[in-house]
Amino acid sequence: MLAELSSALIAEVERAAKLLGAKQHICILTGAGISAESGIPTFRDKQTGLWENYGAEDLATPEAFTRDPKLVWSWYQWRRRVVADKKPNPAHDALAQWQYHTQSSGQKVTLITQNVDDLHEQAGSTVTHLHGHLWRNRCSQCEIPYQNKSKGSYSSADSMDYSEALISCPHCDGYIRPDIVWFGEALPVEAWETAEEAAANCEVFISIGTSSLVYPAAGLAQLAKENGAEIIEINTNPTPNTIVDITLAEKAGMVMPLLIQRITAL
Repeated sequence: MLAELSSALIAEVERAAKLLGAKQHICILTGAGISAESGIPTFRDKQTGLWENYGAEDLATPEAFTRDPKLVWSWYQWRRRVVADKKPNPAHDALAQWQYHTQSSGQKVTLITQNVDDLHEQAGSTVTHLHGHLWRNRCSQCEIPYQNKSKGSYSSADSMDYSEALISCPHCDGYIRPDIVWFGEALPVEAWETAEEAAANCEVFISIGTSSLVYPAAGLAQLAKENGAEIIEINTNPTPNTIVDITLAEKAGMVMPLLIQRITAL
């Protein structure tokens, strides 16, 4: 792995590791880039197959579901099938290893994600989801979580029913929808409060695989900076952001294992 990284990047990883090893409160925000390394398409990727004429922004909205619930439900069932066999990559594994290490080191590492997949959980991490969960459903009207009587509450690809037939809520007869935050919807209150508190009280904020362009999540780094934190960005295409102190312009799967190896060795 080291042979694939430039000497300049390795030096920056060493600098980041020394900084992180000396701090107690770390907040990490992950975005689509970390899951893309596991083969999960991002919203910016061109749709394929039957969906190539649709834009994600035209389907992932409450208005689209109201207008054509069958279309939106079918698209999400397709996305679920695409994601079903994807596994954590070395970046997910490294973050889980770091969280495990903190049990004895006394460090507090709060992991926040904008992703709706469960790759962090599969790797063994404890994570707060800002944008919902791909493997959960709820009613579009009364918002009660939906549980399939034969399979219980969906929590993974293995327990998901991939039928494209619309489901009606047993409580109010509204249509069941994915438990995902769509464009124009508010973030879940508890998850956002956790993210804000972690960002405001951290000593280092790490952004991994996210463009820092989608608000309100993009404002977490700014909040951390305003409260004295140093900012590390890990992204193949770094954002032109003047608040970043250390930039690691490489895939997270390449950088994170080395970074965590250095941190846990301190």
